[in-house]
Amino acid sequence: MKQVINIRQLYLLLLPVVLWSCRKNFLQDGSTTEGPITDEQVWANDSYARGVLNNAYFTVPDEFDLDGDGAMLASGSDEAVNSNLNSSINIFNNGTWGSVRTVNNVYSDIYTGLRKVNLFLVKAPAAAIIPQDGLTFEADVARLRGEAFFLRAMFHFELVKRYGAVTLATRVFSRTEDLNQPKNSYQECVNQIVADCDSAIKMLPVWTQSWSAANRGRATQMAALALKSRMLLYAASPLNNPSNDIAKWQAAANVAKALIDSNKHSLLTSYYNIFNYGSAQYNNEVIFATQALNRNDIEVNNAPISYDGAKGRTDPTQEMVDAFEMTNGKPITDPTSGYNAANPYNNRDPRLALTINYNGRSFKSRPIQTYVGGQDGLNANVNATKTGYYLRKFLSEAATWNQASNTNARRPWVVFRYAEILLNYAEALNEVQGPVSDVYKYVNMVRQRAGIVMPVLPSGLTKDQMRARIQNERRVELCFEGHRFYDVRRWKLGEQYLNQPVTGMRITVNPNGTLNYERFTVENRVFQARNYWFPFSQSDINRQPALKQNDGY
Repeated sequence: MKQVINIRQLYLLLLPVVLWSCRKNFLQDGSTTEGPITDEQVWANDSYARGVLNNAYFTVPDEFDLDGDGAMLASGSDEAVNSNLNSSINIFNNGTWGSVRTVNNVYSDIYTGLRKVNLFLVKAPAAAIIPQDGLTFEADVARLRGEAFFLRAMFHFELVKRYGAVTLATRVFSRTEDLNQPKNSYQECVNQIVADCDSAIKMLPVWTQSWSAANRGRATQMAALALKSRMLLYAASPLNNPSNDIAKWQAAANVAKALIDSNKHSLLTSYYNIFNYGSAQYNNEVIFATQALNRNDIEVNNAPISYDGAKGRTDPTQEMVDAFEMTNGKPITDPTSGYNAANPYNNRDPRLALTINYNGRSFKSRPIQTYVGGQDGLNANVNATKTGYYLRKFLSEAATWNQASNTNARRPWVVFRYAEILLNYAEALNEVQGPVSDVYKYVNMVRQRAGIVMPVLPSGLTKDQMRARIQNERRVELCFEGHRFYDVRRWKLGEQYLNQPVTGMRITVNPNGTLNYERFTVENRVFQARNYWFPFSQSDINRQPALKQNDGY
């Protein structure tokens, strides 16, 4: 019986493909206007064969919209609250998360991607590949297979960071096999991801600019190093390394340093332009990202509500705002910092204004009004901010929406960027050697980016103090990029940060025009020990009983 490849359940995903639904340049859903073609025809055609791999890239998550209505992972952590109180993203926070009530369940989608890359790895050497970029057939096939190894590592990592130990899929399974496969151990998963990264590194172009212009955005050696760096950092962290094996931290440090020492990527001088490509197709800070689409959905979902009917979905918490230091480098809790509760956004880390829209900040050439009674204020409409803040990061001031003629701006979801690698290295090295000069050097590089220029960290920090500063630096530098949700978990600090209320800022206007600032509780949040890992959905457990549910669910 012939099978179709874009099946979504694990049992079917593991079956061999004898029929593909496809078209030239493979659509993400695998649909076609050309009708079904055979497996043999796919691999006998250069465009179709390459399309199998091209299609797999779409499995890399774009995390600007996790619920179909603009929710971001930030609202599943202490970074933000979602303005849609009915969003599924709230399942992360309200104590109802479980096997029959899941959110961001990518299990089947990721195995779909794994199936594609495994099939490509098997079939590509004998496929009718027409070499590109002046390469021989063997060299081009090797490069393509390098991309597949990277994607296989990436897809397994997307599973492991959510679920912990999972079933490794490193081959195309036969329909005659027992598909009720058990999980591999966590360490086996880590080892496989690292091995696939190493295979990719041997086959891929060095970095983005090594690709021809038409192929930029594909996997590179640096992207594989970045993935390996993140995987090893997660594996070394307290959640996954309870005995604090220093060798694991050293391994993570070594890989991050190898990427740094390549001297290929660098910090961009404009923090804003990291995420807004404009006329520049790629920039040197971005190591790997999803396809950069011309879009305005990011603004529609996240801009303040008075801006042409935007939905203001991702509302930063007061806890997130408080994490930004004063321009003198002192936290706002330091009595000598100069923080003024009556003028709370003055003299703050410049990244605050680049990532969060707060009252009075100019957006699209006019000030935002989040005070009570303001056009963007609390309770102004059902979508109005729940915290007194709106998201600024990622938004383009050039984009327009809900007009007779709209303007899009080109943006990807950035998966890996150089600032993360610098902080990965500093974190791992601090755990191995304490706050040595290199730890200071690379954290300070992030802090002193052109246009940011925060003071260097104070000398004489202890290992514990440096750890806390690095954790806060990640919180600020990488905010809303999907890191905080997993960082808090791998540090095993969920009870500290995620099991308490999140707050906002209520601003009222006095008769004389001065403002009152009052912190208030927005939501009570629930975090349980089981929430360090995602639950497998009950339907996946029913289909694959050997998978076994994660503890506590």
